[in-house]
Amino acid sequence: MCTPEHEDVGLVTRIRGGDAVAFELLYDKYKRPLYQTALAITGDRGAAEDVVQDCFVRAYRAMDRVVALGSLSPWLHRIVVNLSCSRSSRDRRWLTTLDAWLERIAAPGPPPDQAAEQVEVSEIVRQALDGLNAKQRAVIVLFYVQGFSLADLAFILNCPVGTVKSRLHYACKAFRERLREDKRLAGEIIYGT
Repeated sequence: MCTPEHEDVGLVTRIRGGDAVAFELLYDKYKRPLYQTALAITGDRGAAEDVVQDCFVRAYRAMDRVVALGSLSPWLHRIVVNLSCSRSSRDRRWLTTLDAWLERIAAPGPPPDQAAEQVEVSEIVRQALDGLNAKQRAVIVLFYVQGFSLADLAFILNCPVGTVKSRLHYACKAFRERLREDKRLAGEIIYGT
């Protein structure tokens, strides 16, 4: 049985040999988590799509230089985080398109009162996350949403594990503070100090 780490090593070998199908497999394997990370950092669907596309272009160009010893996920996420933070610092905006809004309405889900509450809570969380700087958003998304270990985050963010822990601590602290400040959560319990 081939593990995901060995699968990536095999894909790199095939891509270096000019196998376009192998690159397509790599793209299909990682496009969704990379897009989710880019979207969480940039806050813009179009920007996230551009970031993922740029990530794979850069990855392809660097394929001869990459040291494939295991999963390529941390390396690809490092590229996405760097591109997202660069783009985010130039271009911060949250756009909710009509299509996205219609998708949410058309999707089967909970009763209307629960759905409205979920939408409101999602918006509160999004606004709190939006209030963080790009590095804080990146560390929260990579750790809590994508599930990367502290060691992987250190690689992705190109800093020591201690710095990752510090960034995570201060990002969570700032995130909780933004949630506490939101008047729509009056009376709700925000855990942590």
